[in-house]
Amino acid sequence: MKICVVGAGAIGGYLGAKLALAGEEVTLIARGQHLEAIQNQGLEVIMADGSKYVVNPSLATSEINQVSPQDVVILAVKAQSLPAIAPALSSLYNPDTMVVTAQNGIPWWYFQKHGGEYEGQEIHAIDPDGIIANNIDVDRVIGCVVYPAVEIQSPGVIRHIEGDRLSLGEIDNTKTERIQKLAQSFKKAGFKAPVRSNIRTEIWLKLWGNLAFNPISALTRATLEQIAQYPLTRELARQMMMEAQTIGEKLGIEFGISLEQRINGAEKVGAHKTSMLQDIEAGRATEVESILGAVIELGKLTQIPTPYMDTVYANVKLLEQTLISSRERIL
Repeated sequence: MKICVVGAGAIGGYLGAKLALAGEEVTLIARGQHLEAIQNQGLEVIMADGSKYVVNPSLATSEINQVSPQDVVILAVKAQSLPAIAPALSSLYNPDTMVVTAQNGIPWWYFQKHGGEYEGQEIHAIDPDGIIANNIDVDRVIGCVVYPAVEIQSPGVIRHIEGDRLSLGEIDNTKTERIQKLAQSFKKAGFKAPVRSNIRTEIWLKLWGNLAFNPISALTRATLEQIAQYPLTRELARQMMMEAQTIGEKLGIEFGISLEQRINGAEKVGAHKTSMLQDIEAGRATEVESILGAVIELGKLTQIPTPYMDTVYANVKLLEQTLISSRERIL
């Protein structure tokens, strides 16, 4: 299949590299020194077991309009970047193009084809002006929850830390021919790629830990392991996760594991810096809106108080604003 990865950073580059190695015709949309390195030397991936490989994609560019229509578009940019790129994506579509959303947190389409009390409800933390919804036909959307931990070691070099699983799901909970075909492509590339009958539950299970560990790491500069092992931050994470669980259950989500199991799972990842901490250290905008702001919005929608989440959210937003306005880089 012709597959375009929009946002070939750590996760996007890793997905694109493995798909290309499996024989798919992969285009990578990237920028800056990372793009230059890919164009000049290929994309190098260093696996957790120490093995290495270099991939030369069919095309690597920063210009979406240079790319012909695709069978699959994987949106691997962070949620806060989607409104800026959504209007340009139409050039990538043919009548049957699938758009795979690989962002962390609550997606803009969460209540589309939901079928519940809040069917069609917009989530302003993610898409405040409706730009994403107006430019990505919801019928194209495939939900995706990505679990591998990876990071950009240097321009053009991605280091895989752990994990090889991603989950896929139609947002109306059906199992279609197209999603089965997509899952097979990911499996051929070496991923575990189950097709879920309720992708929203999978979104919540990952988000449940991320909404606590990511912002706490951004504020403390601590790794997952450190946060989970220090009693005060472990308890803070637990309180935030309890608030989120109450909201999720109000929306019909069944959490199949215990809160302590989810915390322990994060701890086992080890001395890994979350993506939000990496963004803060680089002076970039974070995913705090999709990971935490959207959940707080859902709390208001369901009339569930979120004092712990509110407090952490306020602090991360101030830190983000301070860093971006001053263009400082934490060393």
